[in-house]
Amino acid sequence: MILNLRTLTTSLVIMLSLGASANTAQASSGCLSLPLQGTSSQPQDLTLEPAFWWAGMQNPELQLMLYSRELPSLPQQLKVDIQGHGITLKSLEHTDNPHYLFINLDLSQAAPQTFELIISSTDLASKTNTPLYRLPYTLQGRAKGSRERQGFSNKDVIYLITPDRFANGDTRNDNQADMLEQVAANSPSNLSNPSPPYYPDARHGGDIAGISQHLAYLAKLGVTQLWINPLLENNQAQYSYHGYSITNLFRVDPRFGSNEDYKALVAKANKLGLGVIKDVVVNHIGSNHWWLNDLPSQDWLNDATKTQLNNHESKPNLIQSADTKSSTIKSSVTSPRFTSHRRTTVQDPYAAAQDHIDFVDGWFTDTMPDLNQSNPKLATYLIQNSIWWVEYAGLSGIREDTYSYADKGFLAKWSKAVMTEYPNFNIVGEEWTANPITVSYWQKGKINADGYTSDLPSLMDFPLYEKLIASLNEPESWDTGFIKLYEMLANDLVYADPSQLVLFEGNHDTNRIFSLVKENIDLYQMALTYILTAKRIPQLFYGTEVLMTSPTEGRHDGVVRSDFPGGFANSASNAFTGQGLSEPQRQAQQFVRTLLNYRKQSPALQSGDLLHFVPQDAVYVQFRCVLNVPLSAEQKAEALKSLIQNNSLTQHNACTQPSADKVMVIYNKNDKAVTLDINRFASVLGDSGAATDIISGNTVSLNQAITLSHAGVTILELKPNSKSKTKSPQNAGLPSRQDSMLTRNQANALTRAHTNNSTNNSANNLAKNSTQKGTQS
Repeated sequence: MILNLRTLTTSLVIMLSLGASANTAQASSGCLSLPLQGTSSQPQDLTLEPAFWWAGMQNPELQLMLYSRELPSLPQQLKVDIQGHGITLKSLEHTDNPHYLFINLDLSQAAPQTFELIISSTDLASKTNTPLYRLPYTLQGRAKGSRERQGFSNKDVIYLITPDRFANGDTRNDNQADMLEQVAANSPSNLSNPSPPYYPDARHGGDIAGISQHLAYLAKLGVTQLWINPLLENNQAQYSYHGYSITNLFRVDPRFGSNEDYKALVAKANKLGLGVIKDVVVNHIGSNHWWLNDLPSQDWLNDATKTQLNNHESKPNLIQSADTKSSTIKSSVTSPRFTSHRRTTVQDPYAAAQDHIDFVDGWFTDTMPDLNQSNPKLATYLIQNSIWWVEYAGLSGIREDTYSYADKGFLAKWSKAVMTEYPNFNIVGEEWTANPITVSYWQKGKINADGYTSDLPSLMDFPLYEKLIASLNEPESWDTGFIKLYEMLANDLVYADPSQLVLFEGNHDTNRIFSLVKENIDLYQMALTYILTAKRIPQLFYGTEVLMTSPTEGRHDGVVRSDFPGGFANSASNAFTGQGLSEPQRQAQQFVRTLLNYRKQSPALQSGDLLHFVPQDAVYVQFRCVLNVPLSAEQKAEALKSLIQNNSLTQHNACTQPSADKVMVIYNKNDKAVTLDINRFASVLGDSGAATDIISGNTVSLNQAITLSHAGVTILELKPNSKSKTKSPQNAGLPSRQDSMLTRNQANALTRAHTNNSTNNSANNLAKNSTQKGTQS
């Protein structure tokens, strides 16, 4: 385990003499480090986090963590005074390490201002105070509309970027004197033909400037949100490029740029219609985090070999008394037990307590110490850190790494705190499992058997992703191929809101989609179409649009995260300009661009209902549909009554309504030409006579069978004819699926609440007619 500590770096340096006032300065970094002059011949760092905050936050309480080796050893010797307006000192908290002081403030009456924190040492005998530090602290004003910010949603397409591998916009920041790892000598920044083994896992030099310089490309491509792998400082000796071994939670890694650069990137992206999602890690830190030199408390980190001792009060349900006195329990920070990765132990009603501990409290590697979020001071620190970045940088979302590995009680508090501060925000958690039940456990609104509740709106849809890959590669038969993908969607019943899941074709931990479908362009287009037309929030991995490849078996992270063509000086081709791309790459890029930009203006693909038909003869058909005219409350009640009486789950679907806008997606694995009998889809097609192929722009007749000349995907836009659009509102559709989940008694009560007028009769007739039409299909 690497424990050699870096020298603490600062974004703001204020020289303080004991008892002297400090000049007021504005810190852009969230960590304020101040070299102090004291009795020691060597300066000692004073660190204050967060370095500044905002007035007018929904939660008016703020906890400051102050670190200094100059603090008195006895807590009762410390005194804190506030010189400001409307700021109340609630309490001081201490740990078993006297070098840390936690200052709790109430800012409910505070306006934006800079005030002073006066830290004094008290002589208990003489009752005299000796000022130690006078620290300026700024409460900023919030940006207009900050609380109401809109998070990413079904209207968006997320584009994942590994910043070190996307584009090197500023070669001057490639190497930093205070960083342990430098850009490799044979990286793409230095050689025209870099070669393994040093190349794949080394730093390549991509940065914030590189992303910023190519925002126009991303906007033109049609994506609307950027999820960027962690940009925070990773001062590790090796493998520092990926960003998940964070050594300073308030500082952007200088090899990527600065905090100010990150904030400017978000602002520039927003002007182009792009939001930015931050990759947050609360489960662990890097082994070179400055905490490791002097831990805030003995239980700041988890250690599965001694969890039962250190966390006795915070985790009483996991205590096995026979083990707590065992002589085999030893402190092993230098030789930790690693996580078992057994995710189901969090939910399993039969799981042994130690198995649960091994998963949650085990470390990923010896360079990723596992944080004990059940420590309330650490929990507050992590919550405030997430909120600080949202407010500071102007973010539109968070992607939470290794979600279930952290303490689940903390996760509930963390998600609730962030979503309470920003009600329209969005967070997606990573729960890497193929089991929908395991994933659904963590979503907001899910009723769990153990009573656990969460405020996490979204999760990565690994179950559907894995089934998509398997289904495309399997030969078609009664129980293989498309049918597995079709049947997986039935598991949506276990989710509180399946439409809010993020579905992806790949990410930084998975092998490349083009390789996984054996570089078959038809299967590739089917995979991307499924992602972008599913009733989900779609996400693409950088380079997918130009057919980037990887091995297909095992983990090859450095290769999966290869350099984006054109992002580095010695690139053989340039995807930003198209120069040097092969014809298949250009066609793939145009396909993605066309579909993405169509999706941006398609309410059906963004928020429409989904209706699909059982795959037959290697053809799978889905529809996405959205209503043009909403039903009245009376009409909804009557339609819902009919829905329940006829025991149907789909008759309320907008796809069965003539006035809906509809998109038909046809997936075909047949290499030879086949005809698709459209009579099977009459309940959806209605009297639509033609459709538009959104990729080719051609018109397709719906008055006869559709000829599918070869394997691939066909995406058709159907518009309601003029007669359907001008019909009265009762023809506009039926209640949503969520409405249909009401019980029969609730629906009947709702119906009885309305008068039996002519409008009700019209709605009732509509529901009956729709049911008959659906039954025929």
